[in-house]
Amino acid sequence: MTAFYHLGKAAVVPLAKGIWRPTITGREHIPRTGGVILASNHLSFIDSFAIPIASPRPVSFLAKSDYFTGTGVMGAIRRGFFVGSQAIPVDRHSSRAAQESLELALEVLKEGRAFGIYPEGTRSRDGRLYRGRTGVAWLALTAGVPVVPVGLVGTDKVQPVGSRLPSLAKVRVAFGRPISPERYAGMPAGRARRELTDEVMTAIAALSGQERVDAYNELPPESGAALAV
Repeated sequence: MTAFYHLGKAAVVPLAKGIWRPTITGREHIPRTGGVILASNHLSFIDSFAIPIASPRPVSFLAKSDYFTGTGVMGAIRRGFFVGSQAIPVDRHSSRAAQESLELALEVLKEGRAFGIYPEGTRSRDGRLYRGRTGVAWLALTAGVPVVPVGLVGTDKVQPVGSRLPSLAKVRVAFGRPISPERYAGMPAGRARRELTDEVMTAIAALSGQERVDAYNELPPESGAALAV
């Protein structure tokens, strides 16, 4: 990670903790070295800030390419954060966006880094937890890395969908026990990806307390910063 990331985190973390007083649990479940996937529910744009702030190690996310080209003061701040944290720009409207996202994420994991993903694919606009897309399992099985489920609570109150400025609200970030892909390795590929993804989503639901929905969440015209497949 760049010096910008470490300096930025040193400045942002105390400020964020002072304002939003986040409750963070389960940090010990995140392996300190090696590739690992942090799979989270997705409620707000700030989720991609909350997880790196709470994590004991840097976390890379995929981000809309638009966030690397913003103008003005806010555009510069947003661009600086994503560049400094080694976020990966992706054109989500590309015909190969999903495959390109998986390939880029796989590179991060093979380098022994932590990668953050939202298996729902986009922010939940009604607060419920939608069915997970199997890209998270494909990554875990292909890279041979564990998945740490993450449950976020309250980030939708900090910056609700459609809001431009954050508000004061209590936030909780809970990291669950790592889920190993090893026991799924001998299954047929499609079944392994589906069952591993379902296990990850069940763990996320237990951490977040959200109501489950047995349907995929649809991608709106303008969704959050991070992408999932």
